[in-house]
Amino acid sequence: MTLSGVDEEGQSELGRSLLQRKALTSDWMPAFTAVPRSAFLPELIWPFDMDSGATVAVDLRDEPGLWFSYAHADVPVVTQWDDGTSEGRGHVPTSSASMPSVVFRMLHDLDVQPGQRILEIGTGTGWNAALLGYRVGGGNVVTVEVDADVAAVARDRLARTQPAITVLTRDGEQGDPSGGPYDRLIATAGVRRIPPAWIADVKPGGLILAPWGTHFTSLDAVARLKVADDATNASGRFTGPVEFMKLRSQRSPFAGHDVYVMEGVTGADRGTTTVTEAELLGEGRFAAAPFAVGLRVRDCLHQPAEKRDGARPVWFYGLTDRSWACVMFTDGRAEAQVWQAGPRRLWDQVAAALAWWRAAGEPGFERFGLTATADGQQAWLDRPTEAWDI
Repeated sequence: MTLSGVDEEGQSELGRSLLQRKALTSDWMPAFTAVPRSAFLPELIWPFDMDSGATVAVDLRDEPGLWFSYAHADVPVVTQWDDGTSEGRGHVPTSSASMPSVVFRMLHDLDVQPGQRILEIGTGTGWNAALLGYRVGGGNVVTVEVDADVAAVARDRLARTQPAITVLTRDGEQGDPSGGPYDRLIATAGVRRIPPAWIADVKPGGLILAPWGTHFTSLDAVARLKVADDATNASGRFTGPVEFMKLRSQRSPFAGHDVYVMEGVTGADRGTTTVTEAELLGEGRFAAAPFAVGLRVRDCLHQPAEKRDGARPVWFYGLTDRSWACVMFTDGRAEAQVWQAGPRRLWDQVAAALAWWRAAGEPGFERFGLTATADGQQAWLDRPTEAWDI
């Protein structure tokens, strides 16, 4: 192939970069070298810039050099839109190849050893499964994909590199009860609750690694949970922030702004707050404050609007009722206007959660943890003995 040199050079440069940033560790280097991401990408891809939120269509047949440069860049690459109903770019990205740095950090957290049996939830392109197969042996990896078309393509790609890997087409929430127990389970889709089937699928002492979060934001954090000796729960800390496409059965139930606010702010209770925009939203895409607030305010979605003429409204919606709130931040003003309506006073709950987080010393992701059982899940700060339902 005429572009093999370009491919190899890009792969090597990416490997050096990941090693320097300690995203890729030496024990995963053989798998990285043997299993390039480019071998699992379709001809038409949409590389995604996480800062700008912009994507660009790149076709291997038209721009091979550019295609390979993105294939070997540390960026996520969208490979499907709108659950496959759009042939080109659609409205919502629904399948992708994750950033290599995120992939290898999660694989490091998974702590896999040769010969262990691994269950992966979310096959996607098949690249992550192939990396696992190289490390532990293809016959020890089972991967689950809900989308039949995505599963078929991944199955074909894996057949060329790791033919012993099993690809199942089913809802990932179901796990693989007939194939367990597994030593490890890794999810490559964000979840809002840990399915009981996953706990049952993993041996006592085994690990579940999953991007987990609340509906408060689209943000996830990697939950590293150890299954208890009696297999009744899985518990552990978060290792850091990420953002993944959500498991299809756990997507946000938000019904849309117009269902909540049908007559504007007319009739809503009014008030003010001294909480600032920066305190609420935090700094950067992976700020800890919104994640922490979401752990304390159940069944709530918040949506910051674009800032215009120095003013930014931030909306809050109750996902189990029609409660809503809005805070209007205006540059140069010490207080923000607040509107609230419905059975819950969402802003009051959010402000209290934010005050709790600040009083605790503004903890980052790694100080929080999660305990999941067949009956529900609890979040905790520092100690599992001081947990609350979430």
